[in-house]
Amino acid sequence: MKTLLSTLLLPLGLACTFAACAADGAGMRELTSLQLSREMSPGLNLGNTLEAVPSETAWGNPPANQVVMTAFKAAGFNTVRIPVAWNQYADANGNISPAWMARVTQVVDYARKAGLYVLLNTHWDGGWADHPTYAKQAEVNARLTKFWTQIAKNFEGYDDHLLFAGTNEVHIEKEYGRPTPENCTVQNSFNQTFVNTVRATGGNNAKRHLIVQSYNTSHIDALGCNAKLPADTVPARLMMEVHYYDPFPFTIDDKSKIWQWGKIATDPAATVTWANEPQVDAAFQALKAAFIDKGVPVVLGEYAVAMKRAYPGMDRYRMYWNEYITGSAVRHGMVPVYWDTGGLFDRKTGARKDAVIELIVNAANAADTAKKP
Repeated sequence: MKTLLSTLLLPLGLACTFAACAADGAGMRELTSLQLSREMSPGLNLGNTLEAVPSETAWGNPPANQVVMTAFKAAGFNTVRIPVAWNQYADANGNISPAWMARVTQVVDYARKAGLYVLLNTHWDGGWADHPTYAKQAEVNARLTKFWTQIAKNFEGYDDHLLFAGTNEVHIEKEYGRPTPENCTVQNSFNQTFVNTVRATGGNNAKRHLIVQSYNTSHIDALGCNAKLPADTVPARLMMEVHYYDPFPFTIDDKSKIWQWGKIATDPAATVTWANEPQVDAAFQALKAAFIDKGVPVVLGEYAVAMKRAYPGMDRYRMYWNEYITGSAVRHGMVPVYWDTGGLFDRKTGARKDAVIELIVNAANAADTAKKP
């Protein structure tokens, strides 16, 4: 496998051999996941790229390159989350294309060369994992096993700056209410399958830090549905992932007339009274008590606001929301990883396009400084 990948990577222009890249310094440091998490804030996503369907550039971004990863690090980010589609690059038996595995490896190496922590996942990928039901449980678990065996073996020599995340926003398609006991049981089995599969590949994967997800990556369901973590063969090497897009009418719903947020809002008709600053802090405090205080870091794997062009004055509130969520996450011990699909940086040149970059980095640094005695 190593020889094959080394051969495949050379035509792609990678400047190091597989062995040189994979060595990545020392092996797995004797750090708990909680200790590791303190080095990871802030982060951002390489969104709408390697998870794009049907190809890397299909959703409007150029191919990922070294320049943009270096720009992420230079701007003050310490982590990049790389969402990846695998199923569309696999044959009928679930064997991932060697060319695609080589391309993902190349992008991971870009990030590592830049000095970034990397969170590598299986993303939406056509929704094959969005079946947390007894009827589909065995089928999804079999595919998770097949894919994660190949992914983990490919990266088994990489050190603890590379983390794996099993799934992304698993839920019943088009259903966004609270999960049933069946949904919880099955989705928890997906998390357990992921952990078991990675550990079984050995090498550095025997101690790799792994990230499991709450149902639909909901911060609410993390406290109930997913309060019990998967069993593991090594202690203190698991993290919990949630996403945060509250309040939905403000952050995502482009048909909503809600364009203001928080205590700085001036028009009651343009804002909502829930998911404001006190509710954000309460939600993050609950996660801290349930997980972080018990030695399990929480990764805020996605958060962002979509700008509504009909309300140019929204930008002030967009900036404030991003600043507040970032700061509160860090104050409560979480790792914030901003959801970016190409709006923050020029993905070809690395040029900065949005002032929210400095705002996020400064908010994270200020919150981290404030926590220290």
